[in-house]
Amino acid sequence: MTKPLTIADLKKMAQRRVPKMFFDYADSGAWTESTYAANEADFRDIKLRQRVLVDITNRTLETTMIGQKVSMPVALAPTGMTGMQHADGEMLAARAAEEFGVPFTLSTMSICSIEDVASVTTKPFWFQLYVMRDRGFVLDLINRAKAAKCSALVLTADLQIIGQRHKDLRNGLSAPPKLTPKHIWQIATRPFWCMEMMKTKRRSFGNIVGHAKGLADLPSITTFANEQFDPQLSWRDVAWIKEQWGGPLIIKGILDVEDARHAAETGADAIIVSNHGGRQLDGAPSSISMLPKIVDAVADRVEVHIDGGIRSGQDVLKAVALGARGTYIGRPFLYGLGAMGKDGVTRALEIIRKEMDITMALCGKRDIKDIDSSIIAGRQ
Repeated sequence: MTKPLTIADLKKMAQRRVPKMFFDYADSGAWTESTYAANEADFRDIKLRQRVLVDITNRTLETTMIGQKVSMPVALAPTGMTGMQHADGEMLAARAAEEFGVPFTLSTMSICSIEDVASVTTKPFWFQLYVMRDRGFVLDLINRAKAAKCSALVLTADLQIIGQRHKDLRNGLSAPPKLTPKHIWQIATRPFWCMEMMKTKRRSFGNIVGHAKGLADLPSITTFANEQFDPQLSWRDVAWIKEQWGGPLIIKGILDVEDARHAAETGADAIIVSNHGGRQLDGAPSSISMLPKIVDAVADRVEVHIDGGIRSGQDVLKAVALGARGTYIGRPFLYGLGAMGKDGVTRALEIIRKEMDITMALCGKRDIKDIDSSIIAGRQ
């Protein structure tokens, strides 16, 4: 097969390689998936301003996110069950991100544990926290992240209750998969995935099983979320989390100006404008449509990042132009991981970097730090 040139190429490859239930998990949205679709469509509607006859030599994409140097303003987003796209997926993705010079964010609902990822990396990664009813377990997660020398905590605020994703229910999603005829057939038709998965012992939720009280097995993320995620989580809890963590704090899941102001008042170091990839409130606005309003409201008090709908380097550049200091990719790196393992994650990052670099040049800019709304058609 020829070398994949786009994120869409990696998506097609992943769909052929990854069992349907796990590919669908990564590729689904809630209910009608209208918000999932809007995340991508609204990026496409933004037009760039072409400039010519300017010096475009010595270009650089280097910048910082929450004060940490990055090779480009992109981080790997926290994604649940990454290790079911490819065996040891979180470990492979973390290594690829480290080598590329961008942050990797490990999900609470990962297959590989905090300690697994720490064992294969040499630089600090970020940890994403879901808040459970059992505050002792939450504190244990925070302390484990500290022990692993994680350099930022990403608090997800928009998953107190899980949105209904029809594909997951129809597929009977679980980790490890159930041994029903349907699931056995899905796995058997993906032999390369099977061979890799047989080599690892990591097939369930590494941060949860064996750590949460009385939980020796966890087949369903939905069951655990319904039983353990805290529906009473409020802004008051953020202060406690910030105190227990003691390091850089990022709040993910902000999609409203009023919520952005609340987040800024908590003393968070950054917020992520996000609708959970269209996987929670179907019918909510796209992340990119809300970004300029939130930037106008709070960017003087807190660093603003964005997640959702990014499928190219052009999308990253558009987000930066509209005020984002950093962006997150979830599905693009999962497609790469499912398609080609660690090399696929690297390839996804290479695709985004090349598209961003060339597009920046064609907009007449040489330094990502100089990108602003003047490159957006109609906003100069």
